[in-house]
Amino acid sequence: MNMPVKFEYFKNPKNRELSQADLDNLALELDAIKQEVLDDIGEKDAKYIRRVYSTIRYSSLAGRALLFAGWFPPAWVLGTGLLGFAKIMENMELGHNVMHGQYDWMNDPKFHGPSYEWDIVGTSDNWRQTHNYKHHTYTNIKGMDDDIGYGMVRLFPEQRWKPGYLLQPLYSIPFCLLFQWGVAIQNLEIGKLLYGRKTKAQAKEEWKPMQKKITKQLFKDYVFFPLIAGPAALPVFTGNLVANGIRNIWTFSIIFCGHFTKDVEVFPKSVLQNESRGHWYMRQIRGSSNLTGSEAFHILTGHLSHQIEHHLYPDVPARRYRKMAPKVQAVCEKYGLNYNNASLVKQYGSVIKRIVKYAFPFKK
Repeated sequence: MNMPVKFEYFKNPKNRELSQADLDNLALELDAIKQEVLDDIGEKDAKYIRRVYSTIRYSSLAGRALLFAGWFPPAWVLGTGLLGFAKIMENMELGHNVMHGQYDWMNDPKFHGPSYEWDIVGTSDNWRQTHNYKHHTYTNIKGMDDDIGYGMVRLFPEQRWKPGYLLQPLYSIPFCLLFQWGVAIQNLEIGKLLYGRKTKAQAKEEWKPMQKKITKQLFKDYVFFPLIAGPAALPVFTGNLVANGIRNIWTFSIIFCGHFTKDVEVFPKSVLQNESRGHWYMRQIRGSSNLTGSEAFHILTGHLSHQIEHHLYPDVPARRYRKMAPKVQAVCEKYGLNYNNASLVKQYGSVIKRIVKYAFPFKK
C-alpha cells in the first residue's frame, strides 16, 4: 500500500503527509526546476557577480574616503552608510553565495568557493563546515544542526528548556548587534569543552585560525584605517564600528527570518533513517521561510529572502531564485506543502514571539 510517510515531530497542520510515491514525484519535479536553470547558466550570471564585486569594492572605497572627512557630520553619515552597505553586500550576495560554490564554474579565483575569505571575524573554513555542510545537510534536525538557535536561543518547543533561557529576550539584543561574533565562535563548540567532551588541546588548535582572523579584522577596521586617517581617527573608528553593527543587525534579521518564523519545523534524528531525495526536499521546505519584497530588497538579502529555494538549491546562483520561486510554490501547492512566505515585518514579528514564548518552558 502507498501509505503516508510518518515522522515523529510536532506536525504543522498546513502540511499534508506525503506517501513515498508522492515524495519521489516531488523530487522529480523539483529536480527538473533546478536542471532547467543549470542548463541556462552562463555569461549573464558571470557578469552579474562581477558587477556585485565592483559595487562592493567602490562602495567600500567611497565610504572609507568619506569617513576620512568624518568630522563633518553628513560625510560621516554617508560614509558609514556606504561602508555598511558594502559589508552587507559582501557577506550576503557575494561571500555567502560564492562559498556555496555557486560560481565555481567560472574558474575565477575571486569567486572560488573553497578558497574565498569574507569580511567578518569568523573564518570561511568554519562557516563552510557549520553552515554549508552541517546546516544544509541536517537542516533543522535537533542535535545535528547547530544553527537551531546557535546554541544560545530556544526557539522551538522540542529544544530542552533551561533556566538560562529566561534571559534570552534580553541577551538576544547583544547577540543581534554582535552577530558576526556568534557566527565566529559557533564551530568552537564551547559546550563540549565545558562538559569534558573536548580536550583543551583540541580547543586550542581550533582557536588558532580564528585568533588569526579576529586579529586581522580588528586591526583593519579599528587600528589601520583610524591610524592613517590622522585627525579623523575617531570618526573613522566609530564609522567602522557602526557599519559593522548595521551589517550584524541586517544579517541576524534575515537569517532568523529564514529559519525561525511561525510554521517552521524541527525534526528528530530518526528522519534520517532511509531518507530519500524527496524526504530531504520536504524537510528543506518545512524548515525554511521566505520574505516578500522588491528586487533591491532581495539583492540586499543575498537572495536569502528566498530561503526555501536556497535550501533546495544551495549551489545554484542565488540571483535565479526569484524566477524559480513561483515554480517551487506551484509544486508545494500541488503536494500540499506550506510555502511559508510573508513580509519582513510579519516574519520578524513571529521570530520575536518565538524568542519571548520559548524563553519559558512551553512544550508547544
